[in-house]
Amino acid sequence: MQLFISDLHLNAQRPDITRAFFHFLHHKAFAAEKLYILGDFFDVWIGDDDDDPLGQEVANELRKLRNSGVAIFLMHGNRDFLLGEKFAEAAGAKLLPEGTVIDLYGRPTLLLHGDSLCTQDEDYQSFRAQVRSPQWQSHILSQPLEIRRAMAAQMRDQSRHMNSLKAEDIMDVTPAEVVRVMEAAGVTQLIHGHTHRPARHPLQIGGKPAERIVLGDWHHLAWCLIAEENGLLLESWPLTADR
Repeated sequence: MQLFISDLHLNAQRPDITRAFFHFLHHKAFAAEKLYILGDFFDVWIGDDDDDPLGQEVANELRKLRNSGVAIFLMHGNRDFLLGEKFAEAAGAKLLPEGTVIDLYGRPTLLLHGDSLCTQDEDYQSFRAQVRSPQWQSHILSQPLEIRRAMAAQMRDQSRHMNSLKAEDIMDVTPAEVVRVMEAAGVTQLIHGHTHRPARHPLQIGGKPAERIVLGDWHHLAWCLIAEENGLLLESWPLTADR
């Protein structure tokens, strides 16, 4: 069994999400072979040198899961693009580059966070190109923690304001871009998060049946894609559920 989650947006203001995630690790994930976390794991990440205790607590819990034999993979999102090798090592996880293709029980599957697919949002794509730049990231990481915290809060507020002014379809994926990246990767299966619109979308790639699976965000419900040899199940449950 392989599990896929994204968009938990872990932060100190939502301890219920953290508790639900730890319960997920101790129970459902403990029985898995692999766990993939496809971005926006944290609501904000200002660098691996951050002394916020939440990051260390999460790393410790992930390390316990890894020590039990479960392989853990992390992908950057639009909120935690500064996650680095130091955190990954502490968590016993491996950082995956955007656009990784895995063999999922014999079916090549493309993994993305999903924000790169929203090409109609040109302002966001310009911002994304800037913050994914190694030069920009190096400059930001050279700043004191307090300055980085203030910058992160300002960017988060600005993002909320700008998103409130945009049409819903602009913030969703561009269908033509989905087809393009899947064809380029040579796959008929794509798993991503980011849009907070969990669903399974059938489509055609090169005349063949294909599917795009969108993971859900952990805001009101917990979401997980469960992959086994006999198929896929996109599952949700209340954050307070004992499961």
